[in-house]
Amino acid sequence: MKENQTQKKSIAVAVDIGTTKVCAIAGYRNAYDKVEVLGVGVVKSEGVNRGVVSNINKTVKAIDEAVKIAEASSGVKFDKVHVGIAGQHIKSVHHHGILVRNNPDKEIDRADIDKLIEDMYKLVLPPGDKILHVFPQEFSVDDESKIIDPIGMSGVRLTANFHVITGQIGASRDIIKCVEKVGLEVADITLEPIASSKAVLCQEEKDAGVVLVDIGGGTTDISIFKDGIIRHTSVIPFGGNVITNDIKEGCMVMKDQAEKLKVKFGSAMAEEVMDNRIITIPGFKGRDYKEISEKNLAKIIEARLEEIFDYVLWEIKRSGYEDTLIAGVVLTGGGSLLKNIELLSEYYTGLPTRIGQPIEHLAHGYTSQIASPIFSTSVGLLSIAINYAEAECQFDEECDETVEEESESIEDGMIQKIFARTKEFFGAATDSEF
Repeated sequence: MKENQTQKKSIAVAVDIGTTKVCAIAGYRNAYDKVEVLGVGVVKSEGVNRGVVSNINKTVKAIDEAVKIAEASSGVKFDKVHVGIAGQHIKSVHHHGILVRNNPDKEIDRADIDKLIEDMYKLVLPPGDKILHVFPQEFSVDDESKIIDPIGMSGVRLTANFHVITGQIGASRDIIKCVEKVGLEVADITLEPIASSKAVLCQEEKDAGVVLVDIGGGTTDISIFKDGIIRHTSVIPFGGNVITNDIKEGCMVMKDQAEKLKVKFGSAMAEEVMDNRIITIPGFKGRDYKEISEKNLAKIIEARLEEIFDYVLWEIKRSGYEDTLIAGVVLTGGGSLLKNIELLSEYYTGLPTRIGQPIEHLAHGYTSQIASPIFSTSVGLLSIAINYAEAECQFDEECDETVEEESESIEDGMIQKIFARTKEFFGAATDSEF
């Protein structure tokens, strides 16, 4: 009974505010440590451009609609949500932290690590920027280096390398403003590449070394893992929408027609498409039908994807982990659904590639909609939101237990006082007059 109550308290909600869609998703972690999805609400996004809010009113409307759909399908009323952030304003830097300990004989504990992390949040940044995440890379204790977990060791000088992710204050403020206008509270903001990696990558891949490439509507997010630690993050300021615009210009069609051509007939490699295949689309008001070569369509898509993979290769080289990525590349996001895209990735990067579905932590019985790479960020955000909800629930329970213990001790004290006074009354000396 208590476990069911805890699960009910730990129901969490995530809102993925993307360039093409706004997705609200609710769920909890079951007894087998898997994520159970209770409800999903998806609506078209019109107020976001390249991962950044460009129209507050349209974004508020989309969030409101998505949340209402998710509430109706889950049967739960939401008051607090976890959101993601992306965009070309996201930057990552590496920094070095040092802590000189007063008592070298005392073991290094979690408080020492937290002190180093807190110091990173005091870094001087360009005006308008704020720190979103701080990830420890490796530690050194005195002369011993490359330590993953220094807790329990002893030493005077504790140093660490950190991967620090920053973003614009205005971008995160706009996201918070949109959510609050819907009448909801923002529990926390997470970088979207981190959320996607949570949903798509397994621990073995993170240990071996892997590049996650999330090709979304407005941005392409890159995150590199090695030895189970996130080592590098980057956001490329274009994604699937740019491919759609290229098709629109190259084939001289309307934008919605270009999107349908990309989704239904698009291929990432032109040489895999037959020469004589023609796509016919209706013309305007009585005009003749328009014929488009499927091979030419593939050439347009391939050219833009090659540019994206150029950026991916550059980020891999910049990270310094170029020769250590044993697990290769994992592609996810809506752009990864293009036919033969994994072949192009392998050909262009020279690394083994797979398409990542967000099913790593999902419980059995999930729908095919949720299993699509399109929902990688949404499912990852939900998983992180559940962690926060569980931690909050545990804290509340500990507080309740403390309050209960304190009230019990007060009651015991009062009973003892009453007992002492009663004993004093009945045990008093007899009056001398009697």
